Amino acid sequence: MGFRTVLQLIACFLLVNVRSEVQKEISLECREFLYMGTAPRGLENRSLKKICQRYNGKARYITLYDIVDHIPVYSAYTFKRSDGSKKVDVPWMFEPQLSKDSNSGEMQPFPQDYLPGSFSDAQAVLEDYSNIVDFERGHLNPDEHQAHPDDKAATYTLTNVVPQVREFNIGHWKRHEHIIRRRLNNYCRGTAYVVTGVTTSGRMIRRHNIDRVAIPTYLWSAYCCIDYDHNAPFEERSKFPAFSSHGLNEKEGSEVLEMSVSQLEDFLKKNTFVDKRFQIFFDNCKPNDGIVLG
Repeated sequence: MGFRTVLQLIACFLLVNVRSEVQKEISLECREFLYMGTAPRGLENRSLKKICQRYNGKARYITLYDIVDHIPVYSAYTFKRSDGSKKVDVPWMFEPQLSKDSNSGEMQPFPQDYLPGSFSDAQAVLEDYSNIVDFERGHLNPDEHQAHPDDKAATYTLTNVVPQVREFNIGHWKRHEHIIRRRLNNYCRGTAYVVTGVTTSGRMIRRHNIDRVAIPTYLWSAYCCIDYDHNAPFEERSKFPAFSSHGLNEKEGSEVLEMSVSQLEDFLKKNTFVDKRFQIFFDNCKPNDGIVLG
C-alpha cells in the first residue's frame, strides 16, 4: 500500500482541519507534498512560518516563509507532468494567514483599492516589487512544474517568490527548470518531491528607507523520486532517486551546478543558517515502506 493511500485512509478516521493555516505541525493534507510526510529538518527560527498554500479550496504545496525578510526560505511541492508551455492569467496573491486582519483560509488576490497596513508587517506586498529594475519576481514552485490550471495559479503568490536578478531568472535558472521538467517527465514513474529554496547574505530591497525584502544570494533545488526508470540512459539514471543543484543569483557567473543532495546539504551548512542536522529529504530519499510523520 502506497504512502499516499495510507494517509488517505488515516484521514478517513481522523477529524482533520482542512483549513489553511500558518502551522507549527503540518496537517495531513499538506504532508502529501513532502517525501514520507517529513519536512526538511534543521531549519528552526521564530521568524520562519510553515504555510500550507491553499487555492480554490485545495492544498497545493508548502512554503517555509520568513516573516522578517519577507521571502520564502523554500517551497516544497510535488511535480506534475506538464509540457511546460501553458501559463495562467491570474492576479498576484497574498497569504491572509500571515495577517491578523483576515481569517481567510487560503491565498487571496491583492485588493485593487485598500490594503491594511498590517498586511505588510509579515509579508511582501506588490509595492515592494515596484520600481525595481534589476530584479524580477522569481518562483520557487514554478508554474511549469504544475499541470492543472489551479495548481499553476497557486504559484502566483508573493509568498512563493523571491527577488531574482532578471538575467538569472530568464537565463540559467529558467533553463534549469526546463531540464528538471523534462527529466522528471521522462524518467520519474512515481511521485517526484521537489524542494526549492534560497540563501541570503543581508542584501535587501528597501522601500521608504526601510529594509523590506531580502535578496537571495543563491537559489537551490532538490528532488526525490524513488520510483524511476531503471532502464534510462546512465547519464540520467545516475541522477535518481535524488539529485540537486544551486545557482548564484547574479548577472554573471550564475551557471547552475548539479550535484548530489548530500553535496548541496554540505554547501548550505556552510552558506546559510541551517544547523548540523540539516536534511532535505527523510532518510536521504531512500525507499522506505514504513510511515514516518513529522
